[in-house]
Amino acid sequence: MSPRPRLASDAEIIEAATRVIARLGPTGFTLAEVGREAGISAATLVQRFGSKRDLMLAVAGRGVEPSESCFAAARRKTSSPLEALTRGMEDMANMAPTPEELSNHLAFLQIDLTDPEFHELALANAVANRTGIVELLDEAIMADELVECDTDRLSVAVDAIAGGALINWAIHREGTARETIRDALETLLSPYRAGRV
Repeated sequence: MSPRPRLASDAEIIEAATRVIARLGPTGFTLAEVGREAGISAATLVQRFGSKRDLMLAVAGRGVEPSESCFAAARRKTSSPLEALTRGMEDMANMAPTPEELSNHLAFLQIDLTDPEFHELALANAVANRTGIVELLDEAIMADELVECDTDRLSVAVDAIAGGALINWAIHREGTARETIRDALETLLSPYRAGRV
């Protein structure tokens, strides 16, 4: 008797659903499509998650972990808090390696902004991201990389300019998304660098 095939874990299903959203957007997101991507049936997805909406909420709910892990990973690669911040923000580009995928993620953002349950999860993700930015800005001041400043206020600008740079890249399509984000952050943070003449 042959062994039963291994079913995808919840985490693998959520990863598959995330890929479907990136490829097709929320309007093309179906349980059948996620099932094909994960190698399981749509009926199994209903048993595991309940509905398309519940699966989409599960995708939205995992957003906090990547925000925290991208800064942690950046910290391990450099001793400079400022460089870790830049690398962490550059990792936003991994979310949408093409303008088309960014468009699909922005379509999902429309749901985040209009549906209270989705908005609660999006807000938790945004708060985690902002917290990570503030922590690295504070560390950069302690490391004498930045002058004393209001890191709460500066974090808002860092967050906004990185997200805006990603959209700007998708429109202009010059260079890479990572380069565009890095250049925008360098322009923003340059006046705050310690030792600047």
